[in-house]
Amino acid sequence: MTDQWDAGRLDSDLEGVGFDTLAVRAGQNRTPEAEHSEALFLTSSYVFRTAADAAARFAGETPGNVYSRYTNPTVRAFEERLAAMEGAEQAVGTSTGMAAILAVVMSLCSAGDHVLVSQSVFGSTISLFEKYFKRFGVQVDYVPLVDLGGWEQAIKANTKLLIVESPSNPLAELVDISALAEIAHARGAMLVVDNCFSTPALQQPLKLGADIVFHSATKFIDGQGRCMGGVVAGRAEQMKEVVGFLRTAGPTLSPFNAWIFTKGLETLKLRMRAHCESAQALAEWLERQDGIEKVHYAGLPSHPQHELAKRQMSGFGAVVSFEVKGGKEGAWRFIDATRVVSITTNLGDSKTTIAHPATTSHGRLTPQERAAAGIRDSLIRVAVGLEDVADLQADLARGLAAL
Repeated sequence: MTDQWDAGRLDSDLEGVGFDTLAVRAGQNRTPEAEHSEALFLTSSYVFRTAADAAARFAGETPGNVYSRYTNPTVRAFEERLAAMEGAEQAVGTSTGMAAILAVVMSLCSAGDHVLVSQSVFGSTISLFEKYFKRFGVQVDYVPLVDLGGWEQAIKANTKLLIVESPSNPLAELVDISALAEIAHARGAMLVVDNCFSTPALQQPLKLGADIVFHSATKFIDGQGRCMGGVVAGRAEQMKEVVGFLRTAGPTLSPFNAWIFTKGLETLKLRMRAHCESAQALAEWLERQDGIEKVHYAGLPSHPQHELAKRQMSGFGAVVSFEVKGGKEGAWRFIDATRVVSITTNLGDSKTTIAHPATTSHGRLTPQERAAAGIRDSLIRVAVGLEDVADLQADLARGLAAL
């Protein structure tokens, strides 16, 4: 938006408002059309009043749109709303969640820098570090997520980033974010948290001391399995570097997808509350069933970090993982016997999904890497949607009967 249009009272005064109001109204700057809903700007480029105006925009001397690879009003509305909800100075949208991780490391690290990564991050994240970042001289080591002493021991003089996923996929392990942030900052490193599973509706890592958060917006931020996208949020100083990477390399968020995500944020808290309630009921039910060896869900008192989850989260999330008798064969029989839930690896959808992590999302890892991450052949992951929980229990009962 340039300084040649002043919306005045058409825009909402959001000073001092709460989370729910930010989720509905933050980031919107109305155009002269005075639209109530957020506008969708499907344009690749922008026109300028004069050659001098174009030169000033490209040089960053005057505010305004330049090219939709890195400046688009619809994308900016999503970025500003997500930043407000996470308590960040700035957010930057990306084409996917993996592109968000790529943007963080490429913009903040150089050859010779050291990065510490949790052993329990998403399988593609490990592949990104092992197959690509290492090739360009970034040093990488892996630490058990919950082991604060291990993190402290593993930090080196050249450690730049600590990257964690909390809760983790798919075992719902957690790390004490405040304590880990203190460890990182004491040694001059930054803490980066994948907040995809919790979303800002359940957890705000920046307020706990983290420096950067990122999301696969494809998941709960969308909420209906429609679009691909990601987002990085943190201090403006670091986000300026991320924007620079985006401007040059181009892993850009589509304006249409950004519009979908912006509308998704309006109902995020309501949806997450419903997801959490059903996931809790399903986890408690599974824990009582024969054929189930172990249930992984932070909302259960049996979870080793249940008390930590209660302290740093306002809900326990939608993902329930469990181990069944019979190894991989038993897990596959269980999955194949279901008739309501969807066999797919996506999550964060209104439709419940079921997957076998060892042969799908974590299938590209070596057996040793899967073992280190706790991904056993008997493990099944259910991302709980918005269906009637009694119907989900009845469907999973079909799986139990097949064991």
